[in-house]
Amino acid sequence: MWISGKPCLPLLLVTIFILSTSFNLLVDSSESDSDRVSELLSLQSKSKSGVIHLNDKSLNRFLTSAKSRSYSLIIFFDAVQLHDKQELHLKDLKFEFDLVSASFIKNNKDTPSQSKVFFCDIEFKESKNSFALFGVNALPHIRHVSPQVRNVKDSEQMDQSDFSRMAESMAEFVESKTKLSVGNIERPPVVSQKQVGFLILALLISSPFLVKRVLAGNTLLHEPMLYLIFSVFVYFFSVSGAMFNIIRKMPMFLADRNDPSKLSFFYQGSGMQLGAEGFAVGGLYTLVGLLLAIATHLLVQVRNRSVQRGFMVFALIVSFWAVKKVVFLDNWKTGYGIHGYWPSSWN
Repeated sequence: MWISGKPCLPLLLVTIFILSTSFNLLVDSSESDSDRVSELLSLQSKSKSGVIHLNDKSLNRFLTSAKSRSYSLIIFFDAVQLHDKQELHLKDLKFEFDLVSASFIKNNKDTPSQSKVFFCDIEFKESKNSFALFGVNALPHIRHVSPQVRNVKDSEQMDQSDFSRMAESMAEFVESKTKLSVGNIERPPVVSQKQVGFLILALLISSPFLVKRVLAGNTLLHEPMLYLIFSVFVYFFSVSGAMFNIIRKMPMFLADRNDPSKLSFFYQGSGMQLGAEGFAVGGLYTLVGLLLAIATHLLVQVRNRSVQRGFMVFALIVSFWAVKKVVFLDNWKTGYGIHGYWPSSWN
């Protein structure tokens, strides 16, 4: 380099030093991000579900101290001491979160997407500073921290109302924020292979005795009353939302928030119902269905017109009352045109 026609060696050395330092910083940053990704993949492989357990130290390593990141973190905030709070469903939500993680890893194996998103969890007692850093003061809580986020409080939170759909809503949240596909959610089978094998063996052993009784017409399958009871049960099971309660593991009742000594059997708000609430609605629907079945199959065989008319009046009054209660409950839950508190109005 020349200044006024003379070489300026110090200035040349300073320029070379600045360029060299800048280049080294870029290389170090790239290598550091690569090292973090490799370490995250290693931790992921050691987890059964692929969820990486973080604490204050590891969160600082993979997130807050990282000057640049090429990956997103999906973080589930957990608190072991609150697992017995049925209304929070933390254990169930954590299980669903594990399913989403395992499904994402399986469906994106050996693709670039595998190193773009990592599923993590943080426990409150171990990482109180991390909870404070994110400003988490209520559970359940899931955050998406994108590579562009510098202040973790600016990360995106999953809406509380979406937790009712469990793994499916979590997968939609991940896909909408990362623009990557989670794929099909693979749930463990209800019956294991060993149980299936045992059932097949038991069926083979008992098949000669079963065949003999079937040919003789001396089985429960030949009892009409069994089919009647089974039909009523299927109807009740369908209209009561029992399948929803089983899948979501909903409790029968909750402690009243205003008075813990009292029990709440009905939950005000859409997207959720308690077990007792479903049984109440299912019982009302079943009552109407049974009255209709009696009127169309048994009452027509009665010759006395007065009995027929009396029963029809009774059936209409009871059916009207039952449907009115179902409509009232639906309006109370959604808040449409209902004033007052449900239990006092249920009479």
